[in-house]
Amino acid sequence: MSIAETASRTADVSAPLLPALVERWSPRSFDPTVGIDDIALRSALEAARWSPSANNSQPWRFIVARRGTEAFATVVENLAGFNKAWASSAAVLVVAAAEVVDEDGNERRWAVYDLGQAVAHLTIQAHHDGLHAHQMGGFDAEGLRTAFGLEERFVPTSVTALGVLGDPEALPEPLRSRESAPRTRRPLEEIAVVH
Repeated sequence: MSIAETASRTADVSAPLLPALVERWSPRSFDPTVGIDDIALRSALEAARWSPSANNSQPWRFIVARRGTEAFATVVENLAGFNKAWASSAAVLVVAAAEVVDEDGNERRWAVYDLGQAVAHLTIQAHHDGLHAHQMGGFDAEGLRTAFGLEERFVPTSVTALGVLGDPEALPEPLRSRESAPRTRRPLEEIAVVH
């Protein structure tokens, strides 16, 4: 399968959506020779910055590691399982941490939810700008906390790979097969009850 055949993974939607939502998908094949320019990276992070949050608390922090840096190698080292096999080809790895307790020791109950919204905004902006993103939950959170000196009140919650789509043939199986598998979702009627 060529890159061109994999590039468009249009969702089969039941209502009109923004193009960036219809075309967004999470590849594992990134081009290891192409970086992300500063403007596109800053735009993705700016989208996250302007995400909504409870009481405008903005309980998110991002560690942004470009391929070829010590920080990038540290993030890759703390990835789990299959993630190590493909994520090192991404141009950037973004560790997203939720501030679950504020500076005064008060619980931020909605912090992880708010962080999720921020990362969603980041991924949609990245896709709009011609990049792809793949969010991961398979990583050593304590390893990342220690490596980057995060305070206990910050919980590493996800790692997002960002980059330009690469050749799926470079992936090992079963990841290669997953790369071209049809996109599916439960029917809207199964997940939403409208009264």
